Amino acid sequence: MTLIEIASLFEERKLSIIEASGLGKDALHIYFGLALFLAVRLLWRWQRGWIVAWLAVVAMACGGEWLDMTAEHSRSTIQPDAAHWHDIWNTIFWPTVLLLVGRWLQPTAKSPADAPDDMSGEDAERRLEQA
Repeated sequence: MTLIEIASLFEERKLSIIEASGLGKDALHIYFGLALFLAVRLLWRWQRGWIVAWLAVVAMACGGEWLDMTAEHSRSTIQPDAAHWHDIWNTIFWPTVLLLVGRWLQPTAKSPADAPDDMSGEDAERRLEQA
């Protein structure tokens, strides 16, 4: 399968999703970006998972636009660069926001040094009763 055939197939699938869902192209970019970000983040729960999820969205956005430009080139209907940058921006905007606030969304594990050494279960229970 050639690159032009792959780009044409991608274009057909995208248009069928737009037709079936009733969404506009901008909304489709936003939903796919968020869906991929959340899926990768749920699968990659280890350290740096926020960055891995964001990079996956950036790769999907750039790859999708590259396929779009290839399909446009084969049909001689090339869109202006601003339209392609607009699609990439729509796709990565909310994943970027989640990446930037992700450190505050992730709970931090308390280290053993933070816990007092002399507090037993009975002491905690007494404090609870006194409160």
